Amino acid sequence: MKVYSVKELTEEIRQVLEQKFDFVWVEGEISNFRSPMSGHYYMVLKDEKAQIRAVMFLPKVRLLKFRPQDGMKVIAQGRISIYEPRGEYQLILDYLEPLGMGALALAFEQTKKKLAAEGLFDEKAKRPIPFLPQRVAVITSPTGAAIRDFLKIVQRRFANLEIILVPARVQGEEAVWDLIKAIEVVNRELDVDVIVLTRGGGSLEDLWPFNREELAYAIRGSRIPIVSAVGHEIDTTIADLAADLRAPTPSAAAELLVVEKEQVKNKVLEYQSRLRSLMEMRIQRERERLDQLCRRMKDPRKVMADTWLRLDELTTRLVRAAHLRIKEAHRKLAAEQRALLLASPGQRIGALKERLISSCNSLVSGISGLLQQERAKVSELNSRLNDLNPLAVLARGYSITRKVATGEILTHSKVVAEGEGVEVILHKGRLNCRVEKVD
Repeated sequence: MKVYSVKELTEEIRQVLEQKFDFVWVEGEISNFRSPMSGHYYMVLKDEKAQIRAVMFLPKVRLLKFRPQDGMKVIAQGRISIYEPRGEYQLILDYLEPLGMGALALAFEQTKKKLAAEGLFDEKAKRPIPFLPQRVAVITSPTGAAIRDFLKIVQRRFANLEIILVPARVQGEEAVWDLIKAIEVVNRELDVDVIVLTRGGGSLEDLWPFNREELAYAIRGSRIPIVSAVGHEIDTTIADLAADLRAPTPSAAAELLVVEKEQVKNKVLEYQSRLRSLMEMRIQRERERLDQLCRRMKDPRKVMADTWLRLDELTTRLVRAAHLRIKEAHRKLAAEQRALLLASPGQRIGALKERLISSCNSLVSGISGLLQQERAKVSELNSRLNDLNPLAVLARGYSITRKVATGEILTHSKVVAEGEGVEVILHKGRLNCRVEKVD
C-alpha cells in the first residue's frame, strides 16, 4: 500500500481537478470581496447551499470594465485549482460579468457615481463658454462624419471662424489616451478659446473611451473650456457630464458655439441705433446744462472782490478767536498751578510723617500692654500648673508607694504581701522598704 506525503497527495488532487475542470462557468453571488495592494481580486462565490473561493489576478483584472462588489450576482469563467500551502481548492477566474446588467453599463454607473462624489460634475466648477469664440480646437477623427457635420454648420452660420482640427482616435482601447494627449497638446501649444470633443453615434462599446474616468480628469484639468458632443441625443457619456457644456450632437455643438452671421449683424445694427439715440440724448442734456451754467456764471472781478472781503473777515475772526483761546489757556494754567501747590509732595510727606510717628507710638503702647497681659496669663497658668502638680502634694507630707517588682502604685493594702519590697517616693528622695505587716 502506497503512503502519500501531504504534498504528494495535494499535488495529485490538484492535477485531477485541473484536468477535469480546466474550463468552467459558475454563477453565484460575490461575498468577502477584497483587493490588496497587489491589485489582485479575492472573493467568495456562493449560493444558498455552498460557496467556493475565487481569485482573479492582475492581468485579467485590468481587462474588467467594472469593479466587483459584495452582494453582486455574477457569471464567472475560470479553472479549478488547489492552493497547496492551505490545501484549499479555488477558482482561478479569467472572466467576470454581472447578471442582469451588462459589464459596460455597470462600469458606467460605478464611474458616474464615483466622479459625482468627487465633485467632477459640479455645475459651480464649470467654466463659461465664450460668446463668439475666434479659434476653436476640434478633437475628433479626421475621417469621421462628426467633423463634416460640425464644419458644415460653422460654414453656414459664421464662415470666418478659425477651426483647428486635432486628430485623435475615438474608438478602441487606446482611444482614451489619444483623446487625453490631444487635450494636453491643445492646452500646451494652441491659443484657442474653446475645445470641442466630438464623435458620431455608436454602441456603448464604441463610445466607451468617452466613459473612462481618466478622460474626465483630463477634461476638468483643462484650462480651456471644453464642449462635449458625443453620439446622438440619447447618448450620455462621462465626458458629457464632466465637460463645461454638453451638446447633443456634433451639429448641435456648432450651433451652440456659433451664432448666425445675420443674427449678429442685426444685433450690431440694433446696438448702433440704440447707441446713437443715447449719445444724442446725452449731448442734448449736456448742452442744456452748459446753458444753465453760463447763465449762472458771475463777473470774475466781483467774485474776487467778494472773496477778498470774506478773507479779511475770516482773518479778523481768527485773530480774535486765537486771543480768546490763549487767555482761556492762561486761566486754566494758573488754576492748575494752584492745584499743584495744594497737592505738593512736600506737604503730603510732612503729614505722612506725623501719621507715622503717631502710629509708631500707638503700636509701642499697644505691644507693651499686650505683653503685660500675656505675662499675667503666664503667671496665672504657672500657679495653676503648680497646684495640679502631684509633686506639690508630696511637699505637704504625702508620699507615693509602689511595688519594686512591678512598679504598680499601691492604693490598697490587699495588693501587697508581707516581706514584699516596696518603694516610697517622697517630696525629696525615695525609700526602699520591706513590708513587715499588712493591716
